[in-house]
Amino acid sequence: MGGSALDSLPERLAVCLQTRDPAGKVAAVHALQADWLAGKIDVSADTSRPPIDQPGQPDKPALISPQQVPRRRADTLVGRVALVHALAHIEFNAINLALDAAHRFSGMPPAYYVDWLRVADEEAAHFDLLSAHLATLGHAYGDFPAHNGLWDMALKTAHDPLVRMALVPRVLEARGLDATPLIMGKLKAANDSRMIEILTLIEREEIGHVAIGNHWFGWLCRARGLEPEAMFRQLLLDYDAPPLRPPFNLEARRAAGFSEPELDWLRTL
Repeated sequence: MGGSALDSLPERLAVCLQTRDPAGKVAAVHALQADWLAGKIDVSADTSRPPIDQPGQPDKPALISPQQVPRRRADTLVGRVALVHALAHIEFNAINLALDAAHRFSGMPPAYYVDWLRVADEEAAHFDLLSAHLATLGHAYGDFPAHNGLWDMALKTAHDPLVRMALVPRVLEARGLDATPLIMGKLKAANDSRMIEILTLIEREEIGHVAIGNHWFGWLCRARGLEPEAMFRQLLLDYDAPPLRPPFNLEARRAAGFSEPELDWLRTL
């Protein structure tokens, strides 16, 4: 992919999206970000890019419905391993979601692609950290079944970046912020100090990812003359989004750019 000519951003994104092997996908994403930062990538809009509705995935984990995923107690070793595996699966999907946000939606400002390439790079690093921790527990990514709920939402929001920004970063990823204190508590009870370190790093960067979603949702609403908070509530209804349920991590949500009126509204749910 070297040479003096600039690489096409959509083509490089497509390579990353279509890579099936997790380690290969992580390496491709890191290489893309490095080349992007080195000025080797052409960001000029290419409206002819075909969307990639099924990104590359390994043969394992087996994908089952969310209702079929077994619940395990985090105070047992197998339960803790299953929890780490579930988090690794979320991060693997998050790599594809970030890549797709950059690949699918052409014609956005260059800063949009800067943001989503950074997100993809950080999600790849998160996946690597969790995979390495799984290995110390005697397991690997793919050892447990998982569900495809995150990518299902990518397809549901594939037609419009405004809807994508509303329902992926502002709903699904923000739910991850809400869940972190509960998960941290379980890990502290299990004395898994390394996993607590990893989650602390992931939470800090995920706040930044939700903030990016908030920023571009607001930008797109303003560009279309829409009121963001009213639009968000309407989209929750229109797309039958997962319900927003307490407890909410209001501090993390505030750091991620949710407004005080929105946080007040969440307190009423």
